[in-house]
Amino acid sequence: MRIGILGTGTLAAGLGTVWTRAGHEVLVGGRSAERAAAAAARMGGPARAVTPAEAVDGRDAVLVAVTWPAARDILHTAGADTGSLAGVPLVDPTNAVEHGVGELLTADGLSAAEHLAGWAPGAHVVKAFHLFPATRWGEDGEPVTVPLAGDDENALRVTAELVRDAGARPAVLGPLRRARQLEEVAGFVIGLAFSGVDPNAAIPRLPTPAGS
Repeated sequence: MRIGILGTGTLAAGLGTVWTRAGHEVLVGGRSAERAAAAAARMGGPARAVTPAEAVDGRDAVLVAVTWPAARDILHTAGADTGSLAGVPLVDPTNAVEHGVGELLTADGLSAAEHLAGWAPGAHVVKAFHLFPATRWGEDGEPVTVPLAGDDENALRVTAELVRDAGARPAVLGPLRRARQLEEVAGFVIGLAFSGVDPNAAIPRLPTPAGS
């Protein structure tokens, strides 16, 4: 699969590394050519640093791996507002929350993922990879579950494949309008964690379904 990554931080490097190891072609683009080159080097293999516009051109999927305040700008730089991502699965792991508090910054009732869909006309946005720290990807251990929300069946299928290639289990929650629910969960986890409370202790453990 041909994957574009917009962003050069730890999440970009973490997921880019596991996807490169899985045999995908990864291009990484950021606002800094130097940081993009460093991120590609950390990913290893055939990963390459390019411009943001080149990172999304002809890709089978694109990951937006930047902070919430930088998301609109990186999409604009990649030409998303003029249709460069039309028809492309656009994976959104952003958390639009107040640092250390967890309260959502999107006060208009829309999710961050729905805002991205507005900034990238025609893109098939899927919410994913936003609940675990960037360092989780590439680690050994029990596979985690990555919930997904999106409207396009093919985009959900592609994202689910990328989740499995990252060593996790995909679980589709529902359409993109449920992305805000997923983002609220991230805020809940962040808020408790910064308060010194283990979020796992606040979630009831249910019996594992037979056959799982």
